[in-house]
Amino acid sequence: MTTYAALPIPPATLRELRVTDDSGKPLHAYTAGEDGVPIDSVGSPLRCCLRSIEPGERVALVSYAPLRRWAAATGAAPGAYDEAGPVFIHADECEGPGDAHGYPFARPGALRTVRRYNAEGHIVGGRLLEIPVDAGAGFDRAFDEAFAVPEVAMVHVRALEYGCFQFAVRRP
Repeated sequence: MTTYAALPIPPATLRELRVTDDSGKPLHAYTAGEDGVPIDSVGSPLRCCLRSIEPGERVALVSYAPLRRWAAATGAAPGAYDEAGPVFIHADECEGPGDAHGYPFARPGALRTVRRYNAEGHIVGGRLLEIPVDAGAGFDRAFDEAFAVPEVAMVHVRALEYGCFQFAVRRP
């Protein structure tokens, strides 16, 4: 079993998103837990540093198109599979993920889709993952299964409830 790396939104992309998001909207920052915006009881995930929002942090909810940005960098052509969705990021530059290993937002019992993409950015399968108590082993099995298919180049993990992008994993 291989251990995979959860990829945050790249720093250059974050700089762009902090000006205009992938739907063309300007950044609107707020203070978590204030400004009339509550923090989710199970933690609102920050895709810049792969951890939950803490009360008092300046954050923004932006539209992010991870497949579109990956395709632009690789020359892929995802066509209709391109999509944008909401993600939380720090409103100002942050240090990114710490040295913690493992998978972010891995609350046992949470439902995730593990969506597989080929080198052209087309969906080539996926599966539902109910995060087990041993979240790392559960994700590792799901990624081993995904990358056992030779055409799979990348996997996106998304929350089932809202379809929100959680993080990406690339072929080792």
